[in-house]
Order: sequence, then structure tokens, then C-alpha cells
Amino acid sequence: DSTGETLIGATILEKGTSNGTITDLDGNFELEVSNKDAVLELSYTGFASRELTLENGTTFQIQMELDAESLEEVVVIGYGTQKKKEVTGAISKVTAAELEDMPVTRIENSLLGRTSGVRVTTGSGQPGDGASVRIRGTTTIGNSDPLYVVDGVVIGGGIEFLNQGDIESIEVLKDAASAAIYGARAANGVILVTTKSGLPDRTEVSYKAFAGQGGPWRKLALLNGTEYATLMNEASVAAGGSVLFDDPQSFGEGTDWQDQVFRNDAMQQNHELSISSGGKRSQYYISFGFNDQEGIVSPDQSKWQRFSTRINSTHKINKHIKFGNTIGYSRINAQGIATNSEFGSALSRAINLDPLTPVLETRDEVLNSPVFQNFPVVRNEEGIPYAISENVTSEVLNPVAAFEIEQGNGWSDKIVGNIWGEVTFFNDFKFRSSLGTDLAFWGNEGFTPVYYLNASNRIDINRYSRAQNRGLFWLLQNTLSYDKEIGKHKIGVLVGNTAENNSGEGIGGSASDLPVNSIDKASLGFPTSPDNQTYFGFEYKSTTASYLSRINYGYDSKYLLSVVFRRDGSSRFGANNRFGNFPGASLGWVVSDEDFLTGNSIVNFLKLRASYGVNGNDRIGDFLFASTVGGARNYTFGLDDRLVNGVSPNAIANPDLRWEQTQQINFGFDSKIFRKWSFTFDAYEKKTKDMLLGIDVPAFVGNNGPTGNVATLENRGLEFELGYNNTFSNKIQIEFSSNLSYAENEITFLGTNRDFLNGSRFGPPGLEITRTTVGQPIGHFYGYVTDGLFQNQAEVDAYVNADGSSIQPDASPGDIRFKDVNGNGIIDPDDRTSIGDPTPTWTYGFNFAAAYKGFDILVFGQGVAGNQIFKATRRFDLQMANLTADALDRWTGEGTSTDYPRLVMNDPNGNFSRSSDWYLEPGDFFRIKTLQLGYTMPKTISEKAGFRKVRMYVSGNNLWTATQYSGFDPEIIGVDRGLYPQPRFFLFGVNATFFNRDKFEKE
Repeated sequence: DSTGETLIGATILEKGTSNGTITDLDGNFELEVSNKDAVLELSYTGFASRELTLENGTTFQIQMELDAESLEEVVVIGYGTQKKKEVTGAISKVTAAELEDMPVTRIENSLLGRTSGVRVTTGSGQPGDGASVRIRGTTTIGNSDPLYVVDGVVIGGGIEFLNQGDIESIEVLKDAASAAIYGARAANGVILVTTKSGLPDRTEVSYKAFAGQGGPWRKLALLNGTEYATLMNEASVAAGGSVLFDDPQSFGEGTDWQDQVFRNDAMQQNHELSISSGGKRSQYYISFGFNDQEGIVSPDQSKWQRFSTRINSTHKINKHIKFGNTIGYSRINAQGIATNSEFGSALSRAINLDPLTPVLETRDEVLNSPVFQNFPVVRNEEGIPYAISENVTSEVLNPVAAFEIEQGNGWSDKIVGNIWGEVTFFNDFKFRSSLGTDLAFWGNEGFTPVYYLNASNRIDINRYSRAQNRGLFWLLQNTLSYDKEIGKHKIGVLVGNTAENNSGEGIGGSASDLPVNSIDKASLGFPTSPDNQTYFGFEYKSTTASYLSRINYGYDSKYLLSVVFRRDGSSRFGANNRFGNFPGASLGWVVSDEDFLTGNSIVNFLKLRASYGVNGNDRIGDFLFASTVGGARNYTFGLDDRLVNGVSPNAIANPDLRWEQTQQINFGFDSKIFRKWSFTFDAYEKKTKDMLLGIDVPAFVGNNGPTGNVATLENRGLEFELGYNNTFSNKIQIEFSSNLSYAENEITFLGTNRDFLNGSRFGPPGLEITRTTVGQPIGHFYGYVTDGLFQNQAEVDAYVNADGSSIQPDASPGDIRFKDVNGNGIIDPDDRTSIGDPTPTWTYGFNFAAAYKGFDILVFGQGVAGNQIFKATRRFDLQMANLTADALDRWTGEGTSTDYPRLVMNDPNGNFSRSSDWYLEPGDFFRIKTLQLGYTMPKTISEKAGFRKVRMYVSGNNLWTATQYSGFDPEIIGVDRGLYPQPRFFLFGVNATFFNRDKFEKE
């Protein structure tokens, strides 16, 4: 079998069918058959079936592969486990075997495209940046990240500290009944991560590594020097101005700023070494990991390193008592640049800076100007100054020069683990106690030297800042469980309580005018004027006490029931509503075990499920139920009106502040048909009420409004999962899995007398581009509706209201026609409406794997559909900012364009300065995330060298993307301001497993 054990040897006597007689001959089996021209199908409990072409007198040695669907697979359900057949909730599982060959450094990406109902969006391609994970959509207006639980320890932030090689399984609790066991914080779903344990009676050493390099998979088509000068001349003349550039052809191609900021040889490497060993009483798992990745944008400022180690152990004193631990440590060093921002982003600068500006300034007439003579213009290592644009100003700087002054880094040390003990008594009772902790130390430092980048971006004295923080989360859990089988009845009861404390503090400061010019020499210890020093500090603390219970009941393994109840109390809520109750219940019916389906050859397994539950959310600040006071509030006192620093209330108190609640109902089924196909379906509807938001109060109150429970959000969706596993002719193994999810949401209430919440804005004018409005999806795009272009003056003149007045009096031929949505006869802010949805309606993914004689291929793809992206990459407030190449197809006369408006300085019609659907593009995409070709060394060779398994592979990540979106990357939810794109990497990897030779030879 796939674990190395010998299950069966078969000697075929003659051609025939599988309807024959099997004889046991001292460990071998002879099968005598009579029918010719048939195929023998071998099956073994818990393993995938195999088909053989019969040949007379031939001996077959067959490797049977484990079939997880037919095994009584164990699923982690929170505070315990359950056989997959008996699970009644909507739980998806990703196993170590599925992740073994995937070169992933962030564990969140292991879920990408692998489970239905889970949307993973990598919002930035910068090394180390985390992904946004949404389970069954956005559940709240605030933080909708799921709850992460690693080996029973609740994690406050992300799981970037984990190595993929350490993962035994990842379970996603999607429905409320499954997640209710985590009550107060489970409204956004729960992700349970279980790390590996030691192996009994053998030692196994595993080494996994991959390395390679990559670059951007796409660059934008921007105007070159000649095109830019030509179009700027046109825009100036159209506005009544003069020609700006006498000879556009003289500029040629100009500077390609994307080539200056992107890199095609960014390196990535990852190494993982693990040792698993043990005897009958004690088992150990030890691992070490190192990951180093450079960014594809300015790798000196964009890079990420992680070192990690883990020690897990289990010890059995006797048949009644055992104990163990899971402890992991990680050290992360990171340097990053601004991403997806119109302010200070390298890619936004590369898009908007004019191509006429060179990288370095070598023109004598410019070098002799007052700016270069009198100001500290940034220079390269050879002392040559970087050029400063004469056309584009503000934050759109020479990006290469900006790299020179960006000096900073961040770090974090994290220890996550627990120690536990377990006592079994009276055969059926088990008491377990554990103490878990998440201890973190993190900080950052930055240095800004004296520089001059342009008139609005200059520093006359240097500045150094440093911050250090620490946080401690501890969790004490005690549970008592009872499991008993009485005839056809199976009962499982769990009761327990938990207590947790989350606290932390931080200090930091900054100092200016230091006698150094680089970060490695800077320190807050340098003496400097008190006026040049700033220091700060903070601390936080919250506590939670919980009581939990669960009853699982099954009759004849066919009729299943699970009931969960949890009660949580939190210091974040006032005495009036400190505790919240979170129940859940689910039912299951294994229809395939009924007499009317038993023995049929089509439906091998069918289980119907239904569930209902309530989950909570407490992700707000501490003590918001009270009227706390804050400092740094200045006021004048005394006869001399002297300014005095004082304190004042932060907001109005709300002693009735209570838990946010999400109710969810789920219906689904799990099935297996024709022995090789599996299919799962779920339909759900969930409603979040009492959402925690700030309450508006009139300005004359003189204080901020309190936090209250005021909003309601509804989500509904469908989920499909399909799998296939088969082996053909005992040679070709095929495995396929896919998933498809549909989701939609709607805001139904935002509080009394409030119809919307303001959302994202763009640029210095603060252009509003998203809103959250009653009756619309959360965070929908908001703006004007366009209706083509005016092709001539007659069309402009004909666009009038009922009084005959022009609806767009500032319009000219070639301008955008905006719809008068409210019908008041003019285009004004009241015509803005919902114009699109940033959230995909459909998400999907698939995995395909095939193997033949040691060679294998793996293809993994995922995508989304039904959403739009607001492409806000151009700084419309800067008239001379560069344009994308589609501006070459602008309107230049009647019939020349029906989409891209004319170019004119000052934009009198608001073609570009209005938020409108002109900026929206389809966000649908399909991407081949991984294409991998591998080769596994034959065992006859690898075992002689002391290896149990050796596999080598080449892999390509983000190889191909199908999309209509014209920006850097469609893998974004919302507004694209110059997104750091996903890199395309080519990697070579090796996975090698060593075995205990003495044990192997004995077997």
C-alpha cells in the first residue's frame, strides 16, 4: 500500500472476470477465473480500487493507494474529533497530502481555490503580505477575518508564522452550528489548523526545498515620450492653451518607469527539515524552516525572511494518563514599500510620472539651476543626481530616487503553543486540561535622511523612529467528555470552560537632526534638542470567560444529531450585556445505509445535513461601553489664554453595548457515486444583526457618538464540490477536484435616520468611490452613470431638461454624457448611485493530478466572476500625469471613439474628475496558479540510497491569466490604485524522506 505495508499479492491463472475463487497460499492469493476478455477490479477496505488486465500465469504486485473518502476519516471539529461519516455540519478539510507538493509560504494561500465557500484574495504580491480570507462572504462591516485556532490555541492575528510542511490538516468550519462551539468570535467562520505529531515505532526525516526566481506577469501599456508629448499638446490646445512641446518626435521612447521599478530576477528559496520519531509511549516531531523571498519591485526595500522551528510531543504514562505539547517559534524580518496607494507608492509613480523625465540628470543647464545647486537633491552611488520632473509634481516622484531614501524594516518574534494533559477514567470519561499561549514581540524602525525630491517633497533635517511592542495571550481550557456506544446508540457529551487574557503594551519614539545619514548608524540615544524628540506608549487588556457544551448522538450510524451551546462573557461589554449565548444544532441522515439503497452500484454514499446556529463577534476596542477620556486635547485657560494640554471624553458611554450576532441556516448533502466520484452541496442563508458601529449624534452635542448595535447584513449562497479519483490499467493515476461557490450580500439596516456609510476615497480631492447603502451590497461602487460620448455639438445641444436648459452646460463634443438619474434636469451629486459590486458573485477552483511510472503532473487553477474593479491608477488631479496607451484611441472627431473621451486640460466636463462607471472594468479572471511537473525516483533506487521517497519537480506559479481587466492584476477586491502584482515564479524543488533502515529491513 501507499504506506509501505504489504497487503496482497495475486497470481492470475488465466484470463477471466473478477467472479472467481480466491485461495490463500501463505500470504499470497490465487484467483481462478473462467470468463475471458475481462478486467479484474481489486478493492480493499479503505483503499482506492484498481483495475488489471488479466494475463495467464502472471504475478501482479500492486500498490494500493489510500482512499480518504472510503476510510472512516477523522475530522477536527473543535475541542474534539469526529468521523467524517458522522459530521453533520458544513466542514471542509485540506490534508497534508494535498499540500505536500505545493510551494506555498503563507498558509492562508493553501486554502486558495481548494474549498467551496472560502474566498482567498492576495491583496498584494509583496513578499510576506497576507491574504484576505472570507468564509461565506463578508459577515460584518468591520473586521470579517475568520477565527484562527492552531492546535487549540486561538490566534489573535494571522498564521504567517506557520510552515506548510508542519501542517497535518486544516479544517474550515463554515456553518454556524459547527462554529458555535467557538461562540463569541465565530461569526466570520473558524479555521482549525492541526500540526503534525510524532510517529510511533519508527523514525522519519523529511527535507523539502524549492528555489527559483520570478518577475511581473504583466506590465501596463503606457504612453512613450513621443506619444505623451503629442497628447499633452492636444489637451493644452483643446483648452485654449499653447503647444507645450515643439518637437514631440525628439523625445523618442523616453523613460520606461516600469522597467526602472520592476525586477525579473527576484529570488525565492524555502527549506524545511522535519524529524518524526518515537516509541510506544512517547512520540516527537521537530522541524526547522527558512524562507527568503525578494520582491519584484525594488527588492532592496521589498523582501521577507522567516525562520521557524517547532517541537511537538506526546507522552503516555499508562493507559489512563497522557500529556504533551505543541510549541512553535518564528522570527520574521521584513522590509516593505507602500502598496496599492496613490500616495507614496512606487507603482503609482511609475504609472503617472511623465516619460520625458530621465532617471538621472546629466543636462548642464539643469544641473546649474538653483534647485540642483542649492538643495540636497538625491544622488546615486556615483554622485549623479536623480532627475526631477518638470511636468508632474505632488507625490508623483522619481521612483528610483525615492527608493534611495526609503530606509526601514520590521521584525517579529512569535511563540505559539500549548501544554496539555489528559486523563481517561471509567473507560468512557476523559478529562483534558490545556494551557495555551500566543506570545509576540514586534517592532519597526525607519530613517529619513535629508533630501529634496521636488518642491513639495523635501526634508531639511533627518528623522529616526523606532517602536517596540509585546503582547501576551493565554488561554486555559478544561473539558470533560463522555463517549459511549450502547448497541446501535452512540453518545458523545462534552462540557467545559475556558478563561483567557489578552494584554500588551508598546513604546516608541522619534528623534530628529541626528549626526548620521543612514539607518544602521541611527539611534534614539543620540543627544538632541527636546523639541526634536517625541515619545509615546500604549497598553491594552481584555479578558473572556466561557462555558461550552456539546452533545453528539447517532443511531445505527444513520440518524445523527449534534447540539452545541456556548456562553461567553467579555470585558469589552458593559455589565448590562456582558454575557452572550450562542447555540447551534445540526441533523444528519445517512440515506445510503437504508435498505432501499444498500448494495446499489450507483450511489455508494449519501448523507443529508441541516443545521442552524448563532455566532458572535466582539471585535471592537476595549471599554467602548464607558465614557473614557483621552489626552493630547489642547485648550486655552487663564487670563493670558495660555494653551494647555488636557484630557476630555472620547465618546458618549453606552452601557447597553452587546455582542454582534450572526444567525445561519444551512442545508446540504455529501455523496459518492460510481465508487470514484464524490459530490458535496450546501445552501445557506445567514443574517448578521446588532452590528457594532459608531452612532451619529448632532454636532452640537460636542462629543463623538457612542458605539452601538445598529446595523443588519444578510448573506446567502450555494456551494458545490466535485471530486474524481481513479487508476487506469494499473499504470495511470488520475485525481481531480473542483469547487464552485455563489454568494451575495445585502445591507438591510444601518440605524435610524441613516441610509448609508461613506466608503473609500481617491486622490487629494477625496473623490468618493464606494459606499455602504441600505438595499445594496456592502461597499458597493458609487458614482455617476455614463451614457456614451457626445459625438457632435448637435447632441450636446439636444441634451436638455423639461425647461429646455442644457443638462451639461460645460460639455463639448467628445465629452462623456452623464445620466440624469434623479430627473431634476441637471447633473449634480444627487445623480450618483450604485454602479457596481466589488465582491465576486462566483468563486471557483480546480486541482488536477496525474501520475504514470514515476512521472506526475499537477495543475491548480482558480478564479472569480461577477465583480468589478475600480481602476483608479491615474492621478486625474495632476493634468500632466502620464496616460495608459488606450488614450491613443481617444475621441478626436465625430465617430472616432464611443468610449474614451477627448483630452483637454482642466477637464471642464468632469470626464475624469467624477467617480463614474467609466472607471469600472470586469473583475472576472481565471488563473493557472500552479503548473508542476515532477518525477519520483523508483523505490529500488531510492531505498538503496537510504531514502523512502525522493521527488523532484519544476513548477511555475501564476503562469497564465485570462481576464478583461487591464490593470496590473485582477486578483484584487475593490479599488486598484496601482496594485503590487502577483509575481510569476519558476521554481525547482525536491522532497526527500529518509527512513529508519533497521525498522524497514525488519518489515
